[in-house]
Amino acid sequence: MSISASAYQATFEELGTPLRDVTFVVVDLETTGTNAKEGGITEIGAVKVRGGEVLGEFQSLVNPGQPVPAFVARLTGITNAMVATAPDIALVLPSFLEWARDTVLVAHNAPFDVGFLKAVCARLDYEWPGFTVVDTVPLARRLVTRDEAPNHKLSTLANLFHASVSPDHRALADARATVDVLHALFDRLAPMGITHLEDLATAADPVPPEVRRKRHLADDLPAAPGVYLFRGPGDEVLYVGTSVNIRKRVRSYFTAAEKRKRITEMVRIAERVTPVACATPLEAQVRELRLITEHAPRYNRRSKFPERHSWVRLTDEAYPRLSVVGGVVAGAVHIGPFASRRTAQEAVHALHDALNLRQCTARIPLVSRKPGSPCALAGMGRCSAPCVATEGPDTSYEQVADAARRALTGDPSPVVRALSDRIATLAHQERYEEAGEVTRRLRAFVSGAHRAQKLAPLATCAELVAARPSGIGDAPGRPGGWEIVVIKHGRLAATDVSGPGANPLPLVSALRTTAEHVEPPVPPAPAAHPEETDLLIAWLDSPGVRLVHLSDTWACPVRAAGAHAELTWASDRVRTEISTELGSTPGTEVSTETRTEISTAGGAPEPGNPLHVDTMTAC
Repeated sequence: MSISASAYQATFEELGTPLRDVTFVVVDLETTGTNAKEGGITEIGAVKVRGGEVLGEFQSLVNPGQPVPAFVARLTGITNAMVATAPDIALVLPSFLEWARDTVLVAHNAPFDVGFLKAVCARLDYEWPGFTVVDTVPLARRLVTRDEAPNHKLSTLANLFHASVSPDHRALADARATVDVLHALFDRLAPMGITHLEDLATAADPVPPEVRRKRHLADDLPAAPGVYLFRGPGDEVLYVGTSVNIRKRVRSYFTAAEKRKRITEMVRIAERVTPVACATPLEAQVRELRLITEHAPRYNRRSKFPERHSWVRLTDEAYPRLSVVGGVVAGAVHIGPFASRRTAQEAVHALHDALNLRQCTARIPLVSRKPGSPCALAGMGRCSAPCVATEGPDTSYEQVADAARRALTGDPSPVVRALSDRIATLAHQERYEEAGEVTRRLRAFVSGAHRAQKLAPLATCAELVAARPSGIGDAPGRPGGWEIVVIKHGRLAATDVSGPGANPLPLVSALRTTAEHVEPPVPPAPAAHPEETDLLIAWLDSPGVRLVHLSDTWACPVRAAGAHAELTWASDRVRTEISTELGSTPGTEVSTETRTEISTAGGAPEPGNPLHVDTMTAC
């Protein structure tokens, strides 16, 4: 696959800003009370620092427009006489906001100070600048134990860290003390790997120190779409993931946002992360799938073993039967693949419920020399017993086999209709567990047939080239370009994104020339992991996609299994039966008790189950 060589300018947010390069404004307020909506500000004090150096200070008394309570005056020393001639907050606030522009606000118990500032901005109809805010209280709770200090008050911390200024409930003095506390906390954060501004957002999270210290593994990763591989001792691939921003996603593994115990265990033993930058998110998804298949990482749960997928085959013999197999062969009809053998077997049961296919496993000649012994199914009229045909071929069985081929590769409606009637009858008889079992069988068959009918056309297509506009919706790149994809036999062979305003046809020609060579597979199996082809089909179905080149026919049956994905017939038949049972006409509301009984048929309701209560609310 082609990798885009276009330059990428990462933002400061993606790169991370070292703490030594950040300009902080440490602010403290004195107020008339604790309620930001009712109280007023009596003093603002702030210190601007960067890299441990004080760049400036801001201090002003403020007329709060209301009396200063006596207990506040005793605590702060700020009296009514002191603020009587002080400027109004409407004059002080604009000066402070301009002085603090483009900095990071810091406060001890920041919600209090920032809450008052935001409330004043709202009253004066000023737009809040949207400062990044750092609160030293949660940082102290994370870093300072009870053995070191009985509490996390500013005065206690200032004493612990030997601050140069003792806080005294005056704004500027408290801000100066907070500066020393902030720097002391930074000294404790550095050994934990918290050295950038972006790290502070999760610095107070309860993350194990051995996990947090590994944040440096993300430092040199690209901020671009792609795949990342966590590697452990001996270069073992532990986990493979994908993201539209590799660096940002990997960084999240070292924060409290990662709550999966297995992944936290993986991070503990990881030693490095290998990035694989990709031209598009689609390529990243495909590469992730291929790498998981190749390495089978122990911490990935999905898509490791595509060879374990099961197919349902209509055997190619004189009297075909259904068989659950691990792969496809030429000349036979298949549906699937299914995620498990159990699901494939449920699809087989669905077909056996609707069609009189033989269920014996013996290979029967077209004409037997000696008559066989008919099984119980023949006695029940469920099989024409071709095993006893001695005078000529059993032509009636050929009709059943043809019906099975049509249901598997084309229109499955006869099977859907037969099982829908069965579900409705069981629901009418209040045999809800059996109705749920038949529903699961029908769903397994429809999903397997639908998947095979989607995969087969793409598997037989030697080359398909498609494009969609870039930078629109979820499409990558900047607007004005095109995301080009080359697909061969259901496998991604090449992809890239053209530049804005550039003619995409030369890129199309280059991708077709350099695309991966893909050997034709045996349909309906594609020449790739089935999930890879599913990703490509989903991309082709996305808005704005246009076909550029097609080497073969690409089409699905008109009456395909996809039309029955919601099992609408089954829902309609159940509605009819329930309405008849209650002596009502269609459209009459069914009681809550009846809907609940139907919804629990066969155990816990499945999403989309036609017997689920959600599908019955309009009965």
